[in-house]
Amino acid sequence: MFKKILIANRGEIACRVIKTARRMGIQTVAVYSDADARAPFVQMADEAVHIGPSPAAESYLIADKIIAACKQTGAEAVHPGYGFLSERTSFAEALAAEGIEFIGPPVNAIAAMGDKIESKKLAKEAGVNVVPGFVGEIEDTEHAVRISNEIGYPVMMKASAGGGGKGMRLAYNEQDVREGFEATKREGLNSFGDDRVFIEKFILNPRHIEIQILGDKHGNILYLNERECSIQRRHQKVVEEAPSPFVTDKMRKAMGEQCVALAQAVGYYSAGTVELIVSGADPTGESFYFLEMNTRLQVEHPVTECITGVDLVEQMIRVAAGEKLPMSQADVKIDGWAIENRVYAEDPYRGFLPSTGRLIRYEPPVEGWTEDEAENGRRGVDGVRVDDGVYEGGEVSMFYDPMIAKLITWGKTRDEAADKQVKALDQFRLEGLGHNIDFLSAIMQHPRFRSGELTTGFIAEEYPEGFNGAAASPELLRNISAIAAFLATALADRARQIDNQLNGPLNPPGDWQVKIGDTLYEVVIDEDCITVDGETVDLSMTYTPGEPIVIAEVGDQELGVKVQMTRMGFRLTTHGAIHDVRVLPARVAKHASHMIEKIPPDMSRFLICPMPGLLVRLDVGEGDHVEVGQPLAVIEAMKMENILRAEKAGTVKSVNAKAGDSLAVDAIILELE
Repeated sequence: MFKKILIANRGEIACRVIKTARRMGIQTVAVYSDADARAPFVQMADEAVHIGPSPAAESYLIADKIIAACKQTGAEAVHPGYGFLSERTSFAEALAAEGIEFIGPPVNAIAAMGDKIESKKLAKEAGVNVVPGFVGEIEDTEHAVRISNEIGYPVMMKASAGGGGKGMRLAYNEQDVREGFEATKREGLNSFGDDRVFIEKFILNPRHIEIQILGDKHGNILYLNERECSIQRRHQKVVEEAPSPFVTDKMRKAMGEQCVALAQAVGYYSAGTVELIVSGADPTGESFYFLEMNTRLQVEHPVTECITGVDLVEQMIRVAAGEKLPMSQADVKIDGWAIENRVYAEDPYRGFLPSTGRLIRYEPPVEGWTEDEAENGRRGVDGVRVDDGVYEGGEVSMFYDPMIAKLITWGKTRDEAADKQVKALDQFRLEGLGHNIDFLSAIMQHPRFRSGELTTGFIAEEYPEGFNGAAASPELLRNISAIAAFLATALADRARQIDNQLNGPLNPPGDWQVKIGDTLYEVVIDEDCITVDGETVDLSMTYTPGEPIVIAEVGDQELGVKVQMTRMGFRLTTHGAIHDVRVLPARVAKHASHMIEKIPPDMSRFLICPMPGLLVRLDVGEGDHVEVGQPLAVIEAMKMENILRAEKAGTVKSVNAKAGDSLAVDAIILELE
């Protein structure tokens, strides 16, 4: 077994590998860029080596610096994590030339499966179902249009070396191809150094199912069941679960055996994932097609660990050291259900725009699993696990992926795992930048999610107008009104106890009017009970003014509520929605109608930068006339291009930025007459 390994990665996956290596008695080496000098993974590792400036192209993507760090520290092997150099054949070859073990698959397998065009050819030769499409070289946009017309719309344009949702465009017609082909090439070149694109038929009502593969150097290859990854946004996975609510035992066996056959065809070993697209319109589940094989550890590997009890990182290390797998296919079981939600630095209330900046507050619901929990299938604390690599006071940088943490829950049933997600998300405190915690909670509660009727179009179909918070039931709103009145009572009680502030004994009011949205609630609090509109609410809670989160027991249910004080009451966040709550003593509330509401100014004549990013292109100039929906500018953020369109027709009055400028959020790009 290795005595020392280097992790050629950063963030949560670096922390994840270090934890397992530490449990195995293996020393670890971290490499870090300027931006990550104070990151948790650097502190956790036994040794750390600085490898360059913040941009990945100048640090984490330079193989020579990784190899130099290995030589400097005496690391015998390298775990690449995911992304960066994890699927670069040149990196694996360079390590081999220096006598350093690559904790991953053989070079030939990386080469065969890493190229999406070549991998489809190999899969077809191996008898694996592949999606109809064109997998040759595409000359230019006109050639792409001809190919798309021949395949039939809709089609998907993909960067050959792409991954992580980057370099992908869905086209429903010829115009979409003309607008998106060059952008797909640019994203492929900028993110992966390869501008080749292939085009394939887009399967309607598709489900994204992937099979976890694990093999050793002795010819043993297993499949560790499947993961359902259908809930995606812009082709980036948001929710993953294992097993899939759609896959039957028969389907699982057919998919697994076919994926093992593909892995055997390229002499695969280590962990890997075969991604399949399955037609949700086929109730037999037999219409599944090969998408790609990821020759590395997946972001969503924890859900497989939870239901199988297998530590995938440990097995990758043992396989690299030449050990045989300790289990057979018959030993692979499914125990319970696991769900993973990706907590991203993006604001769903503003169209999921990327949000970078400092984490002013970061308090996950649990402190994350430890080495002691290895025997429990990596299920964390009471079935709740957090994999992260950030810290309070640190920054979510524009240089890397916007994922903050992964929240994983395990339960005996799918509903139990989802319920644990909602509860944990209510107690996940994150301040300082936009995040998607409310959105994730809304998905977990959504009736369609609970039914298991999932497709990759779930988010677009269920949130066509964007996200404005999860729907709240009348019962939940009544409970929130009771909690708000309790909070107001506690504040009033504190105020009366301050010496010399009030004359004489003054008890806090017992009657409150609570307004949530347009609905008024009459809440009465006395020593015996709390009533809302005359109905008793079984509420038990404590609150010290200033607490950011309260845990209320309503009946036999526990409700976590994030609390912010406002001028007229509270901003309460729970169960995937923000509720601005006005709380007034009943005797004061009758005067509320006389208060004048402030109307926000009209900003529609300005084109405002919605996120920190680079102005890649400006399509108009002063004096140009624009129509509604016309592309005006392209902003690049987190390696993704975002087209900004005109919200109204008009003439450009002034332009305040030029292509190549780095813009802050809310910077004014141009103004219309």
